[in-house]
Amino acid sequence: MNATTDDSMRDDSTRQNLPRISRRIASIAESATLAVDAKAKALKASGRPVIGFGVGEPDFPTPDYIVQAAVDAARQPRFHRYSPAGGLPDLKQAIADKTLRDSGYSVDLAQVLVTNGGKQAVYQAFAGLLDPGDEVLVPSPFWTTYPEAIRLAGGVPVEVFAGPEQGYLVTPEQLDAAITARTKVLLFVSPSNPTGAVYGPDEVRRIGEWAAAHGLWVVTDEIYEHLTYDGVPFTSIATAAPALGDKVVIVNGVAKTYAMTGWRVGWMVGPKDLIKAATNLQSHATSNVANVSQMAALAAVSGPLTAVEEMKVAFDRRRRAMVGGLNAIDGVECPTPHGAFYAYADVRALLGRKLGGSTPTTSAELATLILEKVEVAVVPGEAFGPSGFLRLSYALGDEDLAVGVGRLQEFLSSAG
Repeated sequence: MNATTDDSMRDDSTRQNLPRISRRIASIAESATLAVDAKAKALKASGRPVIGFGVGEPDFPTPDYIVQAAVDAARQPRFHRYSPAGGLPDLKQAIADKTLRDSGYSVDLAQVLVTNGGKQAVYQAFAGLLDPGDEVLVPSPFWTTYPEAIRLAGGVPVEVFAGPEQGYLVTPEQLDAAITARTKVLLFVSPSNPTGAVYGPDEVRRIGEWAAAHGLWVVTDEIYEHLTYDGVPFTSIATAAPALGDKVVIVNGVAKTYAMTGWRVGWMVGPKDLIKAATNLQSHATSNVANVSQMAALAAVSGPLTAVEEMKVAFDRRRRAMVGGLNAIDGVECPTPHGAFYAYADVRALLGRKLGGSTPTTSAELATLILEKVEVAVVPGEAFGPSGFLRLSYALGDEDLAVGVGRLQEFLSSAG
């Protein structure tokens, strides 16, 4: 055997030991919220009376005028073809107009990219900003997708935890303790998923000015902007802190405001060079968002906010019922959320206590036990940060909510 053949055999042996799945992709965790929802739906389909508090999805149909816009578009042959990768010009203009209306932030078409849902906007924002090793400050509890998108883009998420004793709101002082020479981006989310926390105007301004003083970019997720309660206003960090200049990226979408989770239309708004780079990425990843969905989104963002105001009445009623029901359980503390449609319950006092013949020591174990024993699906705190918490969505029917909370009260009150 000559040296060339020997080297070739060694190369073949080395290749046989390479992992089948790339380490980068294999390291990404499944979306915990979607996993809980899928399990709940599978159990329900098998005939079990499962109540699902897992996924953040309004139980309302998409408004008729939006559906009709999609029907009309589907009949037009021009929408059967490829369209610009960055979005239909009319929709981009409508998004620019809507951003000025709701966020007070003035942009033009070159600063808007239409994406396949908000998740794509989140990923592409980080992909456009981060080089390997760059750090992102992530206030915790956080939506489960944020750290995975950061890691996929090569970045390092740095969690900054704020507990219920401070209303799940981080402070500039906490951010100060977490910043390093590698920090490039601050993630800012208000109203928050998973906690429903909403930063006040002064708090938003202080955090924005802190980020600007440190030369950081801010990626702000405003998808729950229209879902606030008790007179608490939504405040966009893009306008509350003008010192940020053009180092701010807004991600948003139609999913929550217009009950359009399945239509998959989101967007990112930012400086022209970043939007151009993200558009180039999208041109290779997915090309354009489905034209029919884009036309539905155009009808949504350029139309009235009547539908969301009607949904808010129901969400507010359910919010108060859920928080009251959870706080009636000994060992559960649930601050009143002022935004979105989630309650984030502190269940640390229940851990280590006997429940249904078992003694859960983590919120993940507790969530599994609750599903097994009383057929209620909740998402454990491990999906959003530290253990010891449960997220419950109240974007479901009043009757299901009452039944589900009642089961939780009966089961959790039996803790010994």
